[in-house]
Amino acid sequence: MLPRGLALGLAGLLLLTVCGCGSRETVVERGNREGVLHSAVGAEPESLDPHVITAYTTMQLELAFFEGLTAVDEATSKPLPAAARSWEVSDDGLTWTFHLAPDLKWSDGTAITAPTFRDSFARALAPAMAAEYAYVLYNIKHAAAFNAGEITDFARVGVRAPDDATLVFELAQPTPGLASILTLAIAFPVPLHVIAQHGDLHSRSNRWTRPENIVGNGPFKVAEWSPNQRLTGVRNPNFRDAANVTLNGVAFYPYENATAQEAAFRAGQLHLTSEVPLTKIAPYRAEHPDQLRIDPFVLTGFMRFNTTRPPFDDVRVRRALTMAIDRTALTDHVFKAGETVATSLNPPGIGGYTARAAIGYDPDQARTLLAAAGYPGGKGFPVVEAMSRAREMNQSLLEAIQQMWRRELGIEMRVAMKEQRVWLDDETQLNYELSNARWIGDYVDPLTFLELFLTDSGNNSTGWGNATYDQLVSRASATADEAQRFELYQQAEAILIAESPIAPIYHGTQSYLIRPEVKGWPPSLLGFHRYHIVRLEP
Repeated sequence: MLPRGLALGLAGLLLLTVCGCGSRETVVERGNREGVLHSAVGAEPESLDPHVITAYTTMQLELAFFEGLTAVDEATSKPLPAAARSWEVSDDGLTWTFHLAPDLKWSDGTAITAPTFRDSFARALAPAMAAEYAYVLYNIKHAAAFNAGEITDFARVGVRAPDDATLVFELAQPTPGLASILTLAIAFPVPLHVIAQHGDLHSRSNRWTRPENIVGNGPFKVAEWSPNQRLTGVRNPNFRDAANVTLNGVAFYPYENATAQEAAFRAGQLHLTSEVPLTKIAPYRAEHPDQLRIDPFVLTGFMRFNTTRPPFDDVRVRRALTMAIDRTALTDHVFKAGETVATSLNPPGIGGYTARAAIGYDPDQARTLLAAAGYPGGKGFPVVEAMSRAREMNQSLLEAIQQMWRRELGIEMRVAMKEQRVWLDDETQLNYELSNARWIGDYVDPLTFLELFLTDSGNNSTGWGNATYDQLVSRASATADEAQRFELYQQAEAILIAESPIAPIYHGTQSYLIRPEVKGWPPSLLGFHRYHIVRLEP
């Protein structure tokens, strides 16, 4: 069933289309006629502030309203010029110089200059902002110290604007992937002139993101945001490439229920869904193959352990539970879209790297470890709770693992499904025991997964940290030679697998429904799309 607010919103929109045309025109048909893309997203946006968002579901739609220096090429996953028209790197790899595209403007017509970007980085890295993604910028000179409050003068940080059209980054160590990192929302410019009008620059309760206030630099500007119903945008005439934008608008509808998405798609209310119910994949594959997409995806699903809470503060317990998961059974009987077994964190072949370290299904060793930890046959082991974002596949996955642990280890686990916002908050605050999670790569390099579990990573919601692991990842990210870098990654991933703050479960795909008239939406390994190249061709 659709959430009540969303059902009313879609019903109202459908009624308007019927009454306005005198015929039974669906939302999609009207969208085709008016040039408006109607798309589902997997959850209500946590925010529209680029420096606050962490969820993939929010990042997807954020690209309609904001743009960074670089953007992801869907076909190659490599960075493309965006707000920056070009860049060059010094021979030592420590200085990157970006040249802005001409005549950049916010949607309100205010000029965007290199100082705008510099000051936006100052906000993103400010301790008061507490941005979870700030750590990805730490290779910028003194960025980590500024973010930690160890220095307070941003002029010491390696972000300079020598003139209005040039932005220079000075790095603490060579970072070959900087242009890819700059595709992330944490590196987007924000309209400081607007934010300052509505409260403190670093306050998450600042009202600048309300529809009547928000200003962006993407191909569309926010028109309406009715929480839990829809978020709409209209074409931004001040976008740098506005002449080549063919859509007149976008409309995003938050769903946390794949079945409701499919029903809306079938009823002509959506051009795109964000997922497909497990039970519908086979029928669409057989009857409507042109509407089903199953794309390769840089994704690993895993179970997080809260290592600050007993019994998960004991590595033997974590490894026992990890070894008692029959991943092959899951990929054979639970997943339906080509997911594969994961025995390590990084998807095999990412950027040419495949982990040597692995932890697989070994129930005998799992029982031995659990007994060594003081729980022979599961005796005395507390009933634990695994939480997850409310989603059909997640429910099926956790129920299958629940049965495996009961059968192999004699332990009991409760399953708690939560709204995405609640689930994310509980992870961040370590208010959980076990959490079913996934990580979608931000770029195609092992670092995008390994840096997740750095001790100071804002996205490391396990309570685990290891100084040697941190050092290896840091050294690797500064190493230009690929073979040497990969060897350091191997050593780091071996530590992660040995200490098991997570239990890798599967490497995923991206399955969704798309109408044939949607063009400019190619498979994207990272799942991100540039809305200014999307078009509708009924």
